[in-house]
Amino acid sequence: MSVSAASHLSPSYPDRAAWGTAPKLRAWQQEAYDLYFRREPRDFLTVATPGAGKTTYALRIASELLSRGVIKAVTVVTPTEHLKRQWADAAGRVGMAIDPEFKNSQGATSRDFTGVAITYAQVAMHPALHRARTEARKTLVIFDEIHHAGDAKSWGDGVREAFEPATRRLSLTGTPFRSDDSPIPFVTYVEDGDGTMRSASDYSYGYGPALRDGVVRPVIFLAYSGEMKWRTRAGDEIAATLGTPLTKDQLSQAWRAALDPKGDWIRQVIHAADRRLTEVRRGVPDAGGLIIASDHESARAYARHIRTVAGEGATVVLSDDPDASKKIKEFTGSQARWLVAVRMVSEGVDIPRLAVGVYATSTSTPLFFAQAVGRFVRARKRGEMASVFVPSVPVLMGLAAEMEEERDHVLGRAQAEDGLDDSLLERAQQERNQPDALGDELPFQTLEASATFDRVLFDGGEFGTAAAPGSPEEEDFIGLPGLLEPDQVASLLRRRQADQQAAKRRKGEPEPAPALAPHEQMQELRKELNGLVGAWNHRTGQPHGVIHAELRRSCGGPAIAQASAEQIKERIAMIRKWATQRR
Repeated sequence: MSVSAASHLSPSYPDRAAWGTAPKLRAWQQEAYDLYFRREPRDFLTVATPGAGKTTYALRIASELLSRGVIKAVTVVTPTEHLKRQWADAAGRVGMAIDPEFKNSQGATSRDFTGVAITYAQVAMHPALHRARTEARKTLVIFDEIHHAGDAKSWGDGVREAFEPATRRLSLTGTPFRSDDSPIPFVTYVEDGDGTMRSASDYSYGYGPALRDGVVRPVIFLAYSGEMKWRTRAGDEIAATLGTPLTKDQLSQAWRAALDPKGDWIRQVIHAADRRLTEVRRGVPDAGGLIIASDHESARAYARHIRTVAGEGATVVLSDDPDASKKIKEFTGSQARWLVAVRMVSEGVDIPRLAVGVYATSTSTPLFFAQAVGRFVRARKRGEMASVFVPSVPVLMGLAAEMEEERDHVLGRAQAEDGLDDSLLERAQQERNQPDALGDELPFQTLEASATFDRVLFDGGEFGTAAAPGSPEEEDFIGLPGLLEPDQVASLLRRRQADQQAAKRRKGEPEPAPALAPHEQMQELRKELNGLVGAWNHRTGQPHGVIHAELRRSCGGPAIAQASAEQIKERIAMIRKWATQRR
């Protein structure tokens, strides 16, 4: 198929391509394939949203290069052990023998294999070995999720040393961005005009186009707030409402309390997610759910909650479990409802039937969030929809609202002090037996943690009003059909929100709250505005001062300390308007 022919097809063509075994390429894959062979490059970076089919595309290129005699061997480099086997399975289905069990101590693999699948960590441990292997035969190196080559200096240095002599290098990623200044090997950076260097892809296919083409599923995010109460080591009892403006420390502690298996928040959210899974399975009988936990203890506790709620156990996958790959593979081919994992399935692992997720981890880097959500977006047929349950915290709300934003890796840019540090991601890939730390908070005891349905986020918009778990208002969104096209999702969400608002009007306005003293009113308004500015900072990366200055330019008036109540209300309305507009 020529590039011109491919350009007349939806990039979702064919409608469904079995993972790693597509007899025909989707149009985006064909277009990228044709571009690759038109250029005949030594290095090529393909950025395609999770679930779009990067593996099928890469294996087709490898097969063609082998048949032409351009290369004699293939090396696949992956972030995790499980992904080595996943690549080997996919390659085997297209007649290419890849050894996923290769160890550095072997030095060489059997002649029966065309190549090997190894991890970035393996390369870093013995780069000279892999350089010798690369020099011995004309080799194509496929870097799966190439951004991981920047996770540690030793990894980047090892990758450069080992694969500098490669005949061809094909780099793949669904999330090319990082928040640090670690250059990604064999990626081209171009000057951005402001002193920064930005990664440049050779071919890019983002979530937005993939969604429009039916290659990936639409994702709705169901956000839950709630009342949290905890006791610090010092004996102080503190209460806060998740989803309202909080200080960094308060947010850290409230978030931690929400995820505490001993509290009711996570139980209520798991219950809601299981109800959602039941609804989805009416149209997608094999649909599965995934809970991404912070640590081993929490994962096991969440699995016990699932048994109570669903009446059947969950598959639990821990980072140090030698049978982890086997369990994932068995779950993938089964009809089981739930999988609980500690991070390791957040990237690359292909379980197409996953349709409902619970984001029960405190890891909050944009990179990790995008990878985690990517587990749910793979479309098998048109109309399938994914649902992800998240805590109602500003950083996650911002990331959920920006699903379609395409990011590059930028070097030399000042980093915002928002905690979005990719060192968290590096730690997340390691074995963790203890909970994540969201800050420097003291150990504390969760006293109360109850959930409240907050809102639904989809396609940059927000829908729904606060509601108690199990209420008809929550059920309006929990009970959405599991098979809907993106435009149908948006239309139905708008209609259900309008129905809820109309019902509230029919019931009459609630009793007014007791009047606040002027100084109390001013304090509340300033707190609300500062909280919204903080959320906008997480969403855009703009410093707080810049956001306040822009609000002053838009609305007029002095600095917040001297602004009147009406002026602050105008700024609150303005920033909320920004949040509802598509960027």
